[in-house]
Amino acid sequence: MKNLSFEQSLNRLEKVVEAMENKETPLEESINLYKEGISLSQHCDKILGKLEGEITLLQKDLTEKPISEDESYV
Repeated sequence: MKNLSFEQSLNRLEKVVEAMENKETPLEESINLYKEGISLSQHCDKILGKLEGEITLLQKDLTEKPISEDESYV
């Protein structure tokens, strides 16, 4: 699961939820899906936390060193 991107994890999580909502899914399979869903959710949360930290650092860098009018955006 560590190799899954955020998008891949989220797509799989959506499929897990769909399968769990299916009334014909056996209880044992639903429990396994629930466990997988928790794991996927934690993985997504970890990725978002890491990205949030990166954004915070970028914002801090911008406030400490504003872009001058002479600098190019490209």
